[in-house]
Amino acid sequence: MAGLKGIVYLRLKKKLYVTEDTTIRLKDIAVISGTMADVQQLGETHIYQVTPEDQNVSVIDIFTVIDKLTVLYPNLEFQQVGAAQTILMIEKKKKEVPILLVTLIWLLLFIGSAMAIMNFHYDVSMQDVQQRLHFLLTGEHKDYPLWMQIPYSFGLGIGMILFFNHLFKKRFNEEPSPLEVEIFKYQQDLDSYVTYHENELNKEHDNHHTR
Repeated sequence: MAGLKGIVYLRLKKKLYVTEDTTIRLKDIAVISGTMADVQQLGETHIYQVTPEDQNVSVIDIFTVIDKLTVLYPNLEFQQVGAAQTILMIEKKKKEVPILLVTLIWLLLFIGSAMAIMNFHYDVSMQDVQQRLHFLLTGEHKDYPLWMQIPYSFGLGIGMILFFNHLFKKRFNEEPSPLEVEIFKYQQDLDSYVTYHENELNKEHDNHHTR
């Protein structure tokens, strides 16, 4: 392939999940297109080797990729399209999840959520409001208007399910929930942070300026 000529376009994938000691090839991290004939063979080019020193995350920069490919294939012209880095999310060997710990966390979240809801209702005097509504509608005073409180309790749970657009793993429609949007924004910020601070080229640049 060293004697071939042509233009190759590389579009890096933004994120790739790998395991320890994985050998990263060009086709693993990039979509390849170009005028040359054997794009598939080019995709088998070794780019990076995941090592234990990488810990949980590593970043492959397009500059490093093109620099290596230019040495291997000097007659090819490489053009970047899209993202400039690929984030490698390195998955460690999964350990068994302790049932006791999961149960304790579930109880903590359940009790915390229940207390938050109850404190909110206490702050806004929800019971007084429901008693007042009952009096306005029926003309009678009643401490516990259950005909209103029970549907309200069910409606509170159903409203939360509809708001988050999920019932366990089932989605009601394709529209993302507010929680999913916030998680997406957080993930974008996290990816931006990782691509800068875990990029070896940026580390070298920062070290150069601190000397």
